[in-house]
Amino acid sequence: MNRLEDFFVGRLRDNINIIKTLFDKDSVIRFRNFSFCGGIEACLIYFDGMVNVDLINDSIMRPLVLARNLPRDESTVEYVYKNLLYAGEVKLVGEVQTAASSMLYGDTLLLIDGCKTALIINTKGWRTRGISEPENERVLEGPREGFDEAAMFNAAMLRRRLKTPDFCAEMTNIGRRTNTLVFICYLKSLVNREVLRELKSRISKIDIDAVLDSNYITELISDRPSSFFKNVGKTERPDVVCAQLLEGRVALIVDGTPMVITLPYLFSENFQSDEDYYINHGLASAGRLLRMLCFFLSFSAPAVFIALTTFHFEFLPSAFALTVAKAREGVPFSTLTEALALTVVFEILRETGIRMPQSVGHALSIVGGLVVGQAAVEARIISAPMLIIVALSGICGLTVPRLKTAVFFMRFIMILAAGLFGLYGYIFMLLVFLIYLLGMTSFGVDSTISLLSSFGRRFKDVFRRTGWRNMKTRPEIQNNDRVRKNG
Repeated sequence: MNRLEDFFVGRLRDNINIIKTLFDKDSVIRFRNFSFCGGIEACLIYFDGMVNVDLINDSIMRPLVLARNLPRDESTVEYVYKNLLYAGEVKLVGEVQTAASSMLYGDTLLLIDGCKTALIINTKGWRTRGISEPENERVLEGPREGFDEAAMFNAAMLRRRLKTPDFCAEMTNIGRRTNTLVFICYLKSLVNREVLRELKSRISKIDIDAVLDSNYITELISDRPSSFFKNVGKTERPDVVCAQLLEGRVALIVDGTPMVITLPYLFSENFQSDEDYYINHGLASAGRLLRMLCFFLSFSAPAVFIALTTFHFEFLPSAFALTVAKAREGVPFSTLTEALALTVVFEILRETGIRMPQSVGHALSIVGGLVVGQAAVEARIISAPMLIIVALSGICGLTVPRLKTAVFFMRFIMILAAGLFGLYGYIFMLLVFLIYLLGMTSFGVDSTISLLSSFGRRFKDVFRRTGWRNMKTRPEIQNNDRVRKNG
């Protein structure tokens, strides 16, 4: 636009033409011309499908049409702003771009003839998916609410749980073309100031044309975007986000997606279930330890089995060694090739089951896992022990969904290391992964800080979940107010 069109002018017709020029190819924009108070010309402009029409009729049109004795000069818009409109939020604007941005988010623009200032009225009313339980984070006990795609409503769900003025939700926009609304949420007295400062710094450096999902931002602000260990958390559950904020963390709500980003993210969170804090702490602790064991088995079981049956056969009990040797009679492939092939097939079945419709996916998993596997064993293409080990590894990996990417890569790397160098290769790669994990950070916070804390704290809410009577302090992420419970 040229300089004249940066701001509204006094003539109504010229202001309407400015908006029409700005959205010249948009068929859903609506212009409602009308007059009130004996001949004052005005126009309502909004996008169809994004506004509440009843709100426009009752809060804007009705009071204007019934108005009498209004001033007919530049002060008309100010009088309407202060005395006539019933809407909950009304703003005076003079810049065209500011008005356009508000309209694109569901507000209505009111132009009055003879006034160089326009009114932006909050009439948002687009349809949303509504509150439902997240499919990927179901719990047996606890809240059933999940976020939807509207950032405003998601922020309101957090506000409803955190009834304190300490709750802050700073708004910003990211994306040159999408201008996506993003809320930075935290509790002012608990948040780690260094983490918050670093987050704002990284967000300010984002220069991208579109943000359609929270993963766009996740990759742009992560400490290690290419790492297969997560260093930024995601969840669809408001109760989980509130619990994170109460520990001094920060949440990012991105408009258009139900996935809310939480940070910093600790490695121990991978083994925590959403309902650990809604059931008996003993049962929650047993489940957490079981998930840790399953994670270890998911990448170790095939590698150790290959190493023992290929390089260290003498470590196996005699009866078991004879059983394995007999089961491998007639199998044309080496143990390493067999393990890699079965692992690839298992990943294909898992991915297919996820992508297919639910009913078809379940049937496909059963047919692929049972029928094809049994047929392959009987045809001596693969051995039964290797099929059992790979299936055990795959099932164990499903118990830690937050680590599915790490399990996928670690399993293949461990199989290759053990198949080429035996237990020496397995132990070496295990140490490499451990060193890599200990060096990970999330926004300046050590990702393994909870694992390296004092012995007593590790056994409060890391390896097990102790009762609420004993969890008197918050995690070591922040140092502002460590006391969670007195007594």
